[in-house]
Amino acid sequence: MRRKHNATVKMMCRLAEDSVLASSGGVLPHRDIIGQLPGQMMHTSAGARLLLRRPSLEEYDISAMLMMIDIHPGDTVLETGSGSGAMSLFLSRAVGPKGHVVSYEIREDHHNLAKKNYRHWRAAWEIGHREEWPDNVDFILKDISTAAADMKSKTFDAIVLDMLNPQLALPVVHSSLKQGGVCAVYLANIPYQAEKVSTTAFLMLLRC
Repeated sequence: MRRKHNATVKMMCRLAEDSVLASSGGVLPHRDIIGQLPGQMMHTSAGARLLLRRPSLEEYDISAMLMMIDIHPGDTVLETGSGSGAMSLFLSRAVGPKGHVVSYEIREDHHNLAKKNYRHWRAAWEIGHREEWPDNVDFILKDISTAAADMKSKTFDAIVLDMLNPQLALPVVHSSLKQGGVCAVYLANIPYQAEKVSTTAFLMLLRC
């Protein structure tokens, strides 16, 4: 994070030994950052000051959905569409160490990425925090539309569907949602409006 013309400029990146952070304010090798604690002030090759800070979950635009589904510590939540694992992290923190998140993903590359990001986040969290990040997410590589047998023995306080065809999952997961629970359906776009609003996201909430 640095200031430019009295404004704060934030830059977020994944650190790698042989990479550099390059901007109009100069260059800073990642190897100079690795091992430093958050809060340290670094200087680029051009003398610009950079304040190191660990990314927070607020860097991801998921908070609105999290507020709407109204989950609490100790809840059990089903997520379909692990993606990068960002939503999994939000849910993990919201339900806490006594809660549980079950995350289904049909694509193996996304499944592996979500697990890796979750593992890296927990490891990074230990630096500068006394308590460890809860290990409360089960990542499952499986098409949720074929998981009817899995759902028979499970009950969820909330369900989050982040997938291209949520209508395929609803008949499978609906009976596992507690009475009064919320199912949030995140739509990257709506088919009949795709040409006009291809980058717009829609959120639909269903209460059991």
